[in-house]
Amino acid sequence: MADKTLTRMDLAEAVHEEVGLSRNDSAELVESVLGHISDALVAGEQVKISSFGTFSVRDKAARIGRNPKTGEEVPIHPRRVLTFRSSHLMKDKVASGNKG
Repeated sequence: MADKTLTRMDLAEAVHEEVGLSRNDSAELVESVLGHISDALVAGEQVKISSFGTFSVRDKAARIGRNPKTGEEVPIHPRRVLTFRSSHLMKDKVASGNKG
């Protein structure tokens, strides 16, 4: 598996090379897009990026968990969690990348 991590700077550099915006404008564009996505998720909206996937927020109810080491019951508080479901196109693209 690759050790490379795609960062905001990598995305901004890609926008700079592909679109031709200045590096500062490219960085601002990436920050703006990520900000809009974050704001929508915080507001409880679903974010669907065609041919990529869907980000959504789920509310998980309170429940009783168990410490696996001691067996002691522990309350787990209600919380909101971020989920991502990839599109079929993305799944196929990733799977075909594993073959070669």
